[in-house]
Amino acid sequence: MTQEFDFDAVVVGAGAVGLACGYALSQRGLIVAVLEAEGHIGQGVSSRNSEVIHGGLYYPTGSLKARFCVQGRRRLYAFLDKHHIDYKRCGKLVVATREDEIPQLEAIFRQALDNDVEGMEHLTGAQARALEPGLNAHTALLSPESGVFAIHDYMLALQGEIEAAGGAVVVNTPFEGATPLAGGGFTVRIGGAEAASLTCRLLVTAPGLSSQAVAATIEGFPADQIPAAHYGKGVYFRLAAKAPFQRLIYPPPIHGALGTHYRNDLGGQAVFGPDLEYVPAPDYSVDESRRVAFAAYIRKFWPDVPEDLLVPDYAGIRPKIHGPDEPQPDFQLRGADTHGIEGLMALFGIESPGLTSSLAIGEEVSARLTA
Repeated sequence: MTQEFDFDAVVVGAGAVGLACGYALSQRGLIVAVLEAEGHIGQGVSSRNSEVIHGGLYYPTGSLKARFCVQGRRRLYAFLDKHHIDYKRCGKLVVATREDEIPQLEAIFRQALDNDVEGMEHLTGAQARALEPGLNAHTALLSPESGVFAIHDYMLALQGEIEAAGGAVVVNTPFEGATPLAGGGFTVRIGGAEAASLTCRLLVTAPGLSSQAVAATIEGFPADQIPAAHYGKGVYFRLAAKAPFQRLIYPPPIHGALGTHYRNDLGGQAVFGPDLEYVPAPDYSVDESRRVAFAAYIRKFWPDVPEDLLVPDYAGIRPKIHGPDEPQPDFQLRGADTHGIEGLMALFGIESPGLTSSLAIGEEVSARLTA
């Protein structure tokens, strides 16, 4: 007898990546439920980032990050156009502010070409300053495909697509665990005001910062397949003055992150960040005293930054799976080949460029689960 399920698939986490997974599964004709513990979609990692559409410059050849970032960016612009969601394809300048940074830029340029990033250009310092007066640049790279966009509108559109296909996005519904069924599929336990259980054929976990805790509640998930969780905090400062540049401005990356950068957001305001600090637990406070260090870092590429006009803005936490002295790993999409549970895909370490990559991640998850 064929098992009857409440839903074809359940996705845990209604951030950008979880919603993109739900969307991709629904596009294959599946009825999907996306479960979110918070009262609204996108309240975690997705609501506290740089709002940047990344070109795909930095990531190692053949990695999931390289592939998903480029594919995801192309799909994302098409999705934004289709759903009339606001964005600016403003372009990005990666700047060498000193001569000894030029080899790092050359390596980034070669990596971008290997990753099939379109339109990359070398610029002299004079050419970069012609585009962005006031910029300190010894040389620069121009990535014209980079941009910024309205993240929340994007997530609402994904939700709308899931619901239009007969699925549901359910908030205030924490995932409390799952048990694989003997004939395939899962019983999923949910909490909230009305605790209940439901059944599904496929299960995807994409809850960002709680990825490890969620995996640990799935019966039979091997503990050695749950990577250690590390919390990479980054704070942002906003400029209480006219935005100095139109394009994204990035210095060379730092170890474990892309470094404090500049964006002119959709509202026309200048925002700097994030920096990187490993913290023992999520903490969204912004220490105003960090302004001094921020200004010193920004001054490398914008010598005229008015330190007194940098205003504390917000903080985000990146769900890292490596510590401060460890190499940065690839995205982890762990299926039955690693944990042994058919019908389950568990995502770990989906930090930058996870937002840009979200549609490509969703398609990969969907393809693997429905193959």
